[in-house]
Amino acid sequence: MTEKGYAENFITSREMRALESNAEYFGLSQLQLMENAGHNVASEIATRFRPDKAVAIFCGLGGNGGDGFVAARHLTSLGFKVVVIVVGKAKEISHKSALENLNALQFLRERVQFYEVYESSFLPDVTAEIVVDALLGTGTKGKLKPPISLMVEKINRLNAFRIAVDVPTGVDSDTGEILGTAVKANLTITFHKTKKGLENAKDYVGELVVKDIGLPKEFENYAGPGDVSLATKPRPSESHKGDSGRLLIIGGSETFSGAPALVALSALRAGIDLVYVAAPEKTAYAISCMSPDLITLKLEGKHLNLGNISILKAYIELANAIVVGPGLGLHSETREAVKAVIETVEGAGKPLLLDADGLKAFAEFKRKLNVPLVLTPHAGEYSILTGTKLPEDLTQKAGEAQKTAAELNAIILLKGPVDIISSEKHFKLNFAGNPGMTVGGTGDVLSGIVGAFLAQQTDPFESAVAGAFVNGAAGDFVFEEKGYHMVATDLIDWIPRILNDPMSHAKVRKSSAKVN
Repeated sequence: MTEKGYAENFITSREMRALESNAEYFGLSQLQLMENAGHNVASEIATRFRPDKAVAIFCGLGGNGGDGFVAARHLTSLGFKVVVIVVGKAKEISHKSALENLNALQFLRERVQFYEVYESSFLPDVTAEIVVDALLGTGTKGKLKPPISLMVEKINRLNAFRIAVDVPTGVDSDTGEILGTAVKANLTITFHKTKKGLENAKDYVGELVVKDIGLPKEFENYAGPGDVSLATKPRPSESHKGDSGRLLIIGGSETFSGAPALVALSALRAGIDLVYVAAPEKTAYAISCMSPDLITLKLEGKHLNLGNISILKAYIELANAIVVGPGLGLHSETREAVKAVIETVEGAGKPLLLDADGLKAFAEFKRKLNVPLVLTPHAGEYSILTGTKLPEDLTQKAGEAQKTAAELNAIILLKGPVDIISSEKHFKLNFAGNPGMTVGGTGDVLSGIVGAFLAQQTDPFESAVAGAFVNGAAGDFVFEEKGYHMVATDLIDWIPRILNDPMSHAKVRKSSAKVN
């Protein structure tokens, strides 16, 4: 079984940010990670140079600068002569952990020489045998501007051994692009895993050393607040109706009207602009009565049938993503219609989520599709889909889900006490949620959240991981209020809270309930 993508050789800047956020959620603070990073830099220097050497550390105002502050403290304790150049006004440091480490360093002013450079005209005359670049870290985009660009040029002019912290300033850590100018390091000390851009900018990286900063490998496979940040997108001030996504839900039947309504309401709370619910005529009228926010398409007949395809085609082409299955029923005509709907979705090139009866109908003719596909089965539906029974062991279960994901070129969101989200190469486990969520309809809420992310053009795997976490976290907030007396609609109002502040769930998370 291949572990989540972070188990590959490289990690992107956005994945690293998400991992660090998740680590904090699971109890490993940014302050601890920064301490480990800075200590590693100091230790590497101490193994290569005698402590009578002078070290100049150029620090930015963010987390990379914080790593530099920690390194300065440790190097001073080891006997090195340390100069710290803060590029910018120290009072403008907003990174909490960096500020704490700067404050700790302030008490060593008798041994550490400080400069603040916030005007291009003031460039300190620094002489040192070792120079540490802790200006900007991973995720830097766009051409460098003064005073950072001037400091980079100064670092390159110094007759010293140059060490970059995590990534040389001016190198795009994801692509290796040089952002106008960049530090030409003799040694780059990067953390946790290397970054692709460092492979492509070897002339600036020099010798590359990868250091462990205490991030357990298991955290790479756990869903958390960082995954929500990956899935959510900023909304520009000039946005218009529909810019944040249109979702079409095809579901409902003479018997079931609540399921597609739950999907739709959840998608709206997840931030999508427009939701269309296509359902048999009487069911559609019932859904319309549930909320004025819902737009319904009245389909002829008591259940989905081939005669509905022509009207659905126009809305499939209009939508950014499609959810098929909630409350659909399994009439023989419906099963035929599901196949035709999927073919129409493929023709339109739109992402597709199959849930409940839609998934069961798909199981009869399952195949790889040429569009992004998310399947959201529980254990019983998974058995219908694959014809196999899942093992009890969580790791083996994840392996089976990955196997099915590979066979169908799909994302499998296997719902259970611990959700397993799998692609062919990646998997994540979602521990958010509680036994009260066995109540009917919580899976429909999940489909709405994931469908909304898909409609906002979020990567399907990231959509499924974030959706599972948000859904489970909403259920945990409801449990805190009502215990096991929850209903699915209770979850919907909590969705914005979690999207606005994913880390808030840490306050109600009961990790001991999900230890395997």
